[in-house]
Amino acid sequence: MTTSPGTPVSFDDSLRALLDGKNFASVATLGPDGAPQNSVVWIKREGDSVLFSSVDRRQKVRNLRRDPRISLSVFDLANPYHSAEIRGVAEILPDEGKRLPRELSHKYLGIDPPAEKEDETRVIVRIVPRKVVSFSP
Repeated sequence: MTTSPGTPVSFDDSLRALLDGKNFASVATLGPDGAPQNSVVWIKREGDSVLFSSVDRRQKVRNLRRDPRISLSVFDLANPYHSAEIRGVAEILPDEGKRLPRELSHKYLGIDPPAEKEDETRVIVRIVPRKVVSFSP
């Protein structure tokens, strides 16, 4: 599956299954000097967008506030040749109840996450896809 850049895109069933699995993803953002900054994240698909959680002060969030362009790569742990890249723009949303870290911890580990500092601010990063490239042998 390859789509064109610019307008939001829809996910096909194969990509939905890949994103819904317990597969790790890597997100790339652009640093202040234009260099890529890469982070491994847990993800959740919500409709035709992808969510991940971050502490607000992290470099990737600062990068996205300055430049919302983002790329996410994910591959199937059971079949690494099934993979996808999603390019898009990020929306940064509040997560005052720290809902998403709990959901992700249950998805990936089956348990609640460790307690966080009360004053630690969490955000939800929603990736609105503009281009998708999938590979399945």
